Amino acid sequence: MDNHNPICIVTGGSSGIGAAIVARFIDHGYHVYNLDIQPGKIGHYIECDVSNFEQVQTAIKSIATQTEKIDVLISNAGRHLSATIEDTSEATFDALMALNVKGAFAATQAVIPVMKQQNQGVILYIASEQALVAKHNSFAYNLSKHALASMAKTTALDYAQFNIRANAICPGTIETPLYHQAIDAYCQRSGADKQTVHQQEAALQPLGRLGQPEEVANYAVFLASQQAAFITGSLQVIDGGYTSQ
Repeated sequence: MDNHNPICIVTGGSSGIGAAIVARFIDHGYHVYNLDIQPGKIGHYIECDVSNFEQVQTAIKSIATQTEKIDVLISNAGRHLSATIEDTSEATFDALMALNVKGAFAATQAVIPVMKQQNQGVILYIASEQALVAKHNSFAYNLSKHALASMAKTTALDYAQFNIRANAICPGTIETPLYHQAIDAYCQRSGADKQTVHQQEAALQPLGRLGQPEEVANYAVFLASQQAAFITGSLQVIDGGYTSQ
């Protein structure tokens, strides 16, 4: 491995936004490590259940030992849940928080010592527009994304002295496999036509379309670059204008 190439770790990088991020960072000369339960098509894949604290920490410590540096962490792994508080069981709540929040906690805690030692680093959390606004039937998911926003802010303040920047990217409705799974599940429950629902979702966005994973990936590359060197502790919205309404 060429030690001059920057090192990026992405959790949940095998599909959707994560896969687009892996591809784009590789395009920009990074060696990218993908921590996921399913193999990705590109990058250095490490099988890892991101909801398992020990697995995440072990994987990242192994990467750090091998590369002797970590330039960027992108905490992307997560899943969606459509449910009110009444319809959310304790087990479902715990599982969602383990992946969406505890996984980010584990990954951040593991990279911080390396970034402190090298006196630089970037941490990006893939949050959601729901870190800023509420949506119906989204109790636990919304809560988890607010937690990531908080993590970005507190990490930014605690480690600015080590030239470590932390920000949360807050995508709106992005057309990913998870998006299509959610729409399919809704249509199965309701009997609605998928194409109609898809058009309705697009119409909710002021720009009249859904976002694409590559657009989020482009934003992540910018925020990890020196062009964004004065940006930290922020919530960076990429939602086609949805939260401006």
